[in-house]
Amino acid sequence: MPSILQSPLTATVAALALFVAAPAISEDSDILSYVDMFDPLPAMPPIPEGTTMSRERIDLGRMLFFEPRISASGVISCATCHNPALGWTDRIPRAVGHGGQVGERNTPTVLNSGWLEAQFWDGREPDLEGQALGPIQADIEMNLTLEEAVARLNEFEVYRNAFMAAFPDDPDPVNAPNVALSIAAFERTLNTPNSPFQRFLLGDRMAMDDQQVRGMRSFVDSGCVACHNGPILSDSQFHRFELPGSRDEGRYLVTGDERDRFAFRTPTLLNVAVTYPYFNNGSVDNLHDAVQLMGQQMLGQDFDDNELDDLVAFLHALTGEMPEVEIPALP
Repeated sequence: MPSILQSPLTATVAALALFVAAPAISEDSDILSYVDMFDPLPAMPPIPEGTTMSRERIDLGRMLFFEPRISASGVISCATCHNPALGWTDRIPRAVGHGGQVGERNTPTVLNSGWLEAQFWDGREPDLEGQALGPIQADIEMNLTLEEAVARLNEFEVYRNAFMAAFPDDPDPVNAPNVALSIAAFERTLNTPNSPFQRFLLGDRMAMDDQQVRGMRSFVDSGCVACHNGPILSDSQFHRFELPGSRDEGRYLVTGDERDRFAFRTPTLLNVAVTYPYFNNGSVDNLHDAVQLMGQQMLGQDFDDNELDDLVAFLHALTGEMPEVEIPALP
């Protein structure tokens, strides 16, 4: 199976080699001031204290991610909405779950999600472990109790052995918390290095073309970077954003705080060109319209055609290498 867990040492060596190999061209007088506004993507996201990223745990999480029997119907898995072939999302406006029910929100990608400090559009879970169990129990998604999900997994010797290998110190390892830990461990490996933008940040100034560099400058100068910052271009914070025709009250439904009404978590922009449609209700299907709407709503400005083209070109430079994941053979 291709490796899905890149060591920090391997990534660091590769990054250094790329920097050394970068063309010896002169820098624009201010290009470093723009580069300094961004952070390169590390090899792996932060690992919560006490969490083990063992091969056994990651492999178990991969199986569970693709396992449809932890849904009431037996046909829906995490991968149903987070499809590896579709940018690890589903490319439809709103997710379709149990019994063909259509959810209220667009499916976020799980790529690079280990860097997010809040999960879901409304941030109702703080980490991937909490996020992993939510869809299993949601009646509109997988519609299964955790007790039944665990009972189904316990029916298979393959799973019993896999849980024992992943959690050797647990006397009864097939349980819901371990399901969450395993899926979260797998999801933390779904990262996308080596985009043109990442290579540019690491010193290869030929990695982005002139239009993409102009777009990067506009991204900073217009203020987009105020919210879209850090290694995945998301501050993981919540900002008021009212889509035309949407009644979704966002984080307010979690906190009850009036300041959170219509507030949503800043999405990552990494791989945004392949994770359409956009926004919490998937109502915009192309980057030009999405960028223009963001400019109007969040920045109070309209971009002209040239600015839009440059910004969209820059966003295309954020597409990295997709993780190589072998679809598991399930019992």
